[in-house]
Amino acid sequence: MTREQIKAAQWMEEVLGEFMVLSHWRRELHAMAEPSFQEYRTARFIREVLDRAGIEWQATAVTGTLAVIEGRGHGPGGRTVVLRADMDALPVEEKTGADFESTTVGVMHACGHDMHMTVLLGALTLLARHRDLFSGTVLGLFQPGEETNPGGASVVLDEGILDKWPIVAVIGEHVEPSLPTGTFGFRSGKYMASSDELRFTVRGKGGHAALRDQLKDPIEPTARLIESLYGIPALSPVPELPTIVSIGKIVADGATNIVPDQVKLEGTMRTFDEMWRKWVKETIRMRAQEIATRFGVEIDVNIDDGYPCVMNDPRLTVLMSRLAADLFGEKAVVELGLRPTAEDFGYYTQRYPSVFYRLGVGGIGESFEQGKAGRLHTPHFCPDEKALGYGTVLFAMGAMALLSEPESSPWVLDAEPVGER
Repeated sequence: MTREQIKAAQWMEEVLGEFMVLSHWRRELHAMAEPSFQEYRTARFIREVLDRAGIEWQATAVTGTLAVIEGRGHGPGGRTVVLRADMDALPVEEKTGADFESTTVGVMHACGHDMHMTVLLGALTLLARHRDLFSGTVLGLFQPGEETNPGGASVVLDEGILDKWPIVAVIGEHVEPSLPTGTFGFRSGKYMASSDELRFTVRGKGGHAALRDQLKDPIEPTARLIESLYGIPALSPVPELPTIVSIGKIVADGATNIVPDQVKLEGTMRTFDEMWRKWVKETIRMRAQEIATRFGVEIDVNIDDGYPCVMNDPRLTVLMSRLAADLFGEKAVVELGLRPTAEDFGYYTQRYPSVFYRLGVGGIGESFEQGKAGRLHTPHFCPDEKALGYGTVLFAMGAMALLSEPESSPWVLDAEPVGER
């Protein structure tokens, strides 16, 4: 066995010996699910666990918490690794039937952020116990508001709380029910899409549907607008990078014989390239104006800028995927495709070398085949808690590997911000 495998086996044994603690933390966090930027009880619970473990922390973004662990081992020092977990829950009414169901009406951890926080708490507890095995600093970032614009990541970065540390890596993970427990999914480079919220109001002059000559019907220009929006993805200069423009809500408060004064639309836009993203926004505004002029109506366009693309640093991705394979076997690593969902983790990837990977929580064997974990963002989502041990060990080992390597190691990364890529 390699040194890393021996240490991982020891830490896995240590984690499994305290699995009930991890499970308890996860279930407590699950039951107190709170919406974006309102994670007050969650923050209190996290800070109490950190206090009991003797881990220093600072508040950030109101409900966020930045844990700080200084290593005492031999090594190059002067480097900092950030481990990040998101905290907020979704506006979903839980229907899992679990005895630890959310006690917050209409709010549930349907995206697994309770698992993310537990994995981070477990990793920080391990690293705090074994400070002699690494030098430098580990920051554990419990970040609020991932599910809602502007995204808690942007708030944390704007506050500047991370600026005083020479950060060489930001590591994040997300549960994935389509992967078996004990596996991890990785993708180098472009991984997750940018996301922007689209809102339109088409204003005309309504009235009796039979008296067409007295109207400025907003319905037809709305139809033309939707048709035009849905044609934009075909213009992509790189077809293998999907573009999504989708309308999910249309409100036209008329009737069979009543044409409304206005129509409201809401939708989303996803891209995998920042320059193309900018062009699509400009094109949407231009086309809306052309349609408004053509039909003699007004079209208000509101594009609420969302999260940037998640861009995984190639060297960090290789490091973490190799580490997962060394620790848990080659079959534990799965190569991922592009994912059109979005994550505010993209903000970190614009500023620091970063990697965001998937933690399999779909269960093992028959449980996985039957899809008992359910799907993300649904009332029945119930991830396999056995994944907590795997996630905890890889999180902790990833930080330690980056902080304990000699200066000559190819994994020593430039501490300077990498800028937009």
